[in-house]
Amino acid sequence: MSETDPQDLADRYIAQWVVPDADERRAAIEQLWAEDGIHVLQPPVEMREVAAGLGFDRSVLQAQGLDAFETRVARSHEQFVKEAGLTFRSANDAVRLHDMVKFSWETVSTGTGEVVGGGLEILVLDEHDRIKADYMFPGA
Repeated sequence: MSETDPQDLADRYIAQWVVPDADERRAAIEQLWAEDGIHVLQPPVEMREVAAGLGFDRSVLQAQGLDAFETRVARSHEQFVKEAGLTFRSANDAVRLHDMVKFSWETVSTGTGEVVGGGLEILVLDEHDRIKADYMFPGA
């Protein structure tokens, strides 16, 4: 099996977050993800500070499995794309090292085209080049 191009993978990963149709979104998730894949998010610093103030010693959010990830993507789409008028795009800097792909992404206002945020993504792939672990660092 030939290795998946890292930029193609990054572009498909970003695209799943902005697909408006639920069936198309699920199909994209099933193509990208291993069934037991895990998505781990380091919340922005403001959320980490609130969590620390509440006595949490670690503030990491995670979803595991296709259904949980579908819920995560759908809620993100609803909040950021549909309601806030934002979209996401890859920074076109994806690189692969063995079974890992690293890339940056940007959050963009659909009204102004202004970059209003972004982050760093590190994906760990299984033997079929599906995502088995996704480490998301918004604001990085």
